[in-house]
Amino acid sequence: MLQLDGLDARDRAAAILILVFGQQAENIARLTWHDVTITEDLVTVRFGTIQIALPDPLDLPWRELAENPGHDLTASHPSTNWVFRGTSPGRHINPGHLTVRLRRIFSTRAARLGTLHELTKLAPVAIIADALGYSPATIERHATDSAAAYAQYIAAARTSRRNTPRAATGRTFESATS
Repeated sequence: MLQLDGLDARDRAAAILILVFGQQAENIARLTWHDVTITEDLVTVRFGTIQIALPDPLDLPWRELAENPGHDLTASHPSTNWVFRGTSPGRHINPGHLTVRLRRIFSTRAARLGTLHELTKLAPVAIIADALGYSPATIERHATDSAAAYAQYIAAARTSRRNTPRAATGRTFESATS
């Protein structure tokens, strides 16, 4: 994702927010430079109440975007604070337009939902919701869905093992490891 030819810094930065942090295009489009901090050593982005550090190489598109935000060659954006500038004066990019731009690479909705499901396996709901700017109820739904999918996987794996023919020794893998 970070090295795709023909993908500008703006699209790569937005893709990182969807693929790594499960952000919606609407929230990405509304980011301002007050939400992003870039120093020589660190790039951070605030979605909720917490600044989240972007390690190398995830910080590279953000550094490029800060140096060349785009749409600044006209009078329409002389001092706008939008990270993802739109084509209309003083406005951010349209979230639908951002989604269409990224759709040629991946499904933003599927990627976002998959990311949220995975994140709910790694940390408590309240922490994820606070860090990413989601409501706890939304993250709780993803955690429930994620747990249900995992439970279905475990059940299917157990069923598959029970239906696997025994080896010539008559022992199953489970009895051999006991």
